[in-house]
Amino acid sequence: MTSLLAPLALLPDGWAENVRVTIDGGSIAAVAPDAVALPDDLRLTGQALLPAMPNLHSHTFQRAMAGMTERRGEGDDSFWTWRTLMYRFLDVLTPEDVEAIAALVQVEMLEAGYGSVAEFHYLHHQPGGVRYAEPAELSHRIVAAAAATGIGLTLLPVLYSHGGAGGAPLAGGQLRFGNDLDGFLALREAAGRDLPADFVLGAAPHSLRATTPARLAELVAALPDGPLHIHAAEQVQEVADIEAWLGARPVELLLDRIGIDARWCLVHATQMTADETARLARSGAVAGLCPITEANLGDGVFNGPCYREAGGAFGVGSDSNVRIALAEELRTLEYSQRLVHRARNVLAAPGASVGATLYAAALAGGAQALGRDCGALRPGALADLVAIDREHVTLAPLRAEQLLDGWLFAADDGVVREVWSAGRHVVHEGRHVARGAVEARHREAMTRILARI
Repeated sequence: MTSLLAPLALLPDGWAENVRVTIDGGSIAAVAPDAVALPDDLRLTGQALLPAMPNLHSHTFQRAMAGMTERRGEGDDSFWTWRTLMYRFLDVLTPEDVEAIAALVQVEMLEAGYGSVAEFHYLHHQPGGVRYAEPAELSHRIVAAAAATGIGLTLLPVLYSHGGAGGAPLAGGQLRFGNDLDGFLALREAAGRDLPADFVLGAAPHSLRATTPARLAELVAALPDGPLHIHAAEQVQEVADIEAWLGARPVELLLDRIGIDARWCLVHATQMTADETARLARSGAVAGLCPITEANLGDGVFNGPCYREAGGAFGVGSDSNVRIALAEELRTLEYSQRLVHRARNVLAAPGASVGATLYAAALAGGAQALGRDCGALRPGALADLVAIDREHVTLAPLRAEQLLDGWLFAADDGVVREVWSAGRHVVHEGRHVARGAVEARHREAMTRILARI
């Protein structure tokens, strides 16, 4: 057992002082405010303890492309031109490369204050689509990286059967993703063997571009439990293509024909009507928002006020991992709304802190999307915790109720000092305990990758 003593901690009913959190077997055994220090306490002097954020959407391998796609082409650049470059890049990745990249990404996530991640994993096969001898080889590499870095993992193997709306055949880089439903279910079963106790296995039909409503319904029937994630309505062209093919917009179709509920996470959903937005909110599903990537790719802006007014759940993810920055993710979400609506403090209720509102909502939505019992300092929850520097020059003048506003809008993730994931103490004094070795392997992998491109 481990006991932490924090001078300030964020409990489900608000901030409390001198809080002892006892960790036993990866979970929180007890939470006691107004505690007196004991000899065995790990004292978080000058720090504030919070639940660590779940990251609900990641493609780790794309982090290795960061900085390589910001040169304008001859015509207008878009998500679709970026995707072509991404396909060429992934064609050279080996299993060793995938694991090395994933490990560094997970280290960076933990250092930013994330305690867990949902990996939307669609890279399954060798270049050209040839299966590995072990069909779940690349899924095992993601799991191995997570076990080594200590991050909590929800693994989402991806069903990807078609190259575009209308059942277009897979081509080029997409061949590394492809499975029919039976092949996918076998791969997923293999990927889920011998997972660590706090890891979760879900599934992710990639999008309505990459499967069909009939196959999607079969997948849901075959997997009655566990998280289900899908890319939905990210791009204007995507919406138009699906509507021309199937006679309905993507979110409309998912709501009407598939039946979206609380185990679903619709990632992006930046192109929705007001009616779709309100209906998605009422469905109980989570909107998976990735504001940094959505801005980087020019996706558009989520209809935040309408969704929040309807009581919708949301969380945040780092998606392409072009930047891994928790504070910036939430800040970009709010700032995008301010730019669209020409207003300030858009996503909070009157009189409420925007930072506290965003952080609490993303904790709850992220935990739901990951199928992970985390997101709160309460007995029984997994010990996914983050301690931030209360004495940082930016945060020191602030009252407790202003701390989250200070972190998200005035500071950055450099205020993160300690992180635990399911009780694993993985970040100490702002640095992941295995960063040196993980970074060295990543540098070696990038040297190999760049030699092949």
